[in-house]
Amino acid sequence: MKLTILGGGGFRVPLVYGALLTDRAEGRVTRVVLHDLDAGRLSAVTRVLAEQAAGVPDAPEVTATTDLDEALRGAGFVFSAIRVGGLEGRAHDERVALAEGVLGQETVGAGGIAYGLRTVPVAVDIARRIARLAPDAWVINFTNPAGLVTEAMSRHLGDRVIGICDSPVGLGRRIARVLGVRNPGEAFVDYVGLNHLGWVRGLRVAGRDELPRLLADPGLLGSFEEGKLFGADWLRSLGAIPNEYLHYYYFNRETVRAHQQAEKTRGAFLHDQQARFYAAMRDPGAPAWRLWNDTRAEREATYMAENRESAGAGERDEDDLSGGYEKVALALMRAIARDERTTLILNVRNRHTLSVLDAEAVIEVPCLVDANGAHPVAADPLPGHATGLVCAVKAVEREVLAAAGSGSRAAAVKAFALHPLVDSVTVARRLLKGYLEVHPGLAYLG
Repeated sequence: MKLTILGGGGFRVPLVYGALLTDRAEGRVTRVVLHDLDAGRLSAVTRVLAEQAAGVPDAPEVTATTDLDEALRGAGFVFSAIRVGGLEGRAHDERVALAEGVLGQETVGAGGIAYGLRTVPVAVDIARRIARLAPDAWVINFTNPAGLVTEAMSRHLGDRVIGICDSPVGLGRRIARVLGVRNPGEAFVDYVGLNHLGWVRGLRVAGRDELPRLLADPGLLGSFEEGKLFGADWLRSLGAIPNEYLHYYYFNRETVRAHQQAEKTRGAFLHDQQARFYAAMRDPGAPAWRLWNDTRAEREATYMAENRESAGAGERDEDDLSGGYEKVALALMRAIARDERTTLILNVRNRHTLSVLDAEAVIEVPCLVDANGAHPVAADPLPGHATGLVCAVKAVEREVLAAAGSGSRAAAVKAFALHPLVDSVTVARRLLKGYLEVHPGLAYLG
């Protein structure tokens, strides 16, 4: 089976390939095609994968191309992991927003909107090409903002595009570990929301909800990442455990201040870090696998560092540095390709899962996955505080889609102005003006 990875020169591709190396079952991926616009990055990642596969029998064959149509033809699965504008674009997103006193994170607030406005037109073009060249392929979307991009692609691919994220998986794993669940795979995580905007409302083991036990114990609540970020009192007030990205909403002033005071934005840090990695890889004698591993370890350890600093949460636990989205991708692909039925938290069309949203809205919920794709599990209604945020952010996403589809500058301003973390229409207009000045890819906005 052929797997095509779009954004194949990206830094996290070896995580996906590593997951494939562990799969020895019949019907596994035998050929991986990397596609990227940057031939130099493709060459670097191809070398990393070659060293990674050394000594592994029957490792999937890896080829690379800058021709998108060639990469897509004959694919059984397509992983979309593109970054329109690169990390330089992300750094611009952060700086323009922080200069206006609002958050510039790549998926949340003004930064997420800017990233979405750049990415949606490209993702839609890719979706149309897949529909034409590989109509039977399943598309697994890694590209951020994952929910928004998945919804844009679903308008052309229907349910054959599924978005994934490792945040809910990591959250569920941490809660299960704190509660002493020996096999986290046996726990059902009642998680609901949008990508980077969701809450764990229950964790059921053998039919019993164990979350109340966690919420009643301040010591347990303070012993893992989200407890340190949000504080035990706030988690008990919510009666749920939020995705870590909700720290940007619940502690917005503190987070913006921490980002403004940081030596570098996250995007600028990653840009410089990866520039060093890819520059080092131009040396044909460089130890590719070791260089990549060292760079990855630093990247993971500094994830959401400003949030943890503002909350006094300390360093990340070592158990949380192992990633996870590649495991979700492999489990999803195996369930579809082999009908190995499983339950995963995914980004899919709502259908009738959440009554406050329409059927086409992409949400992030547990899904039953089989050979026919991902089917959202019925969910209880959202509590009022969550309903407000989910509906507000989904309205913003719809304005981004409208702006990307029509080129309407008014719709783009509306997207910024309606976001809960942008507090002024005037600021929204200045944000768009600032992004137009630094992003040539937004020239389509008339």
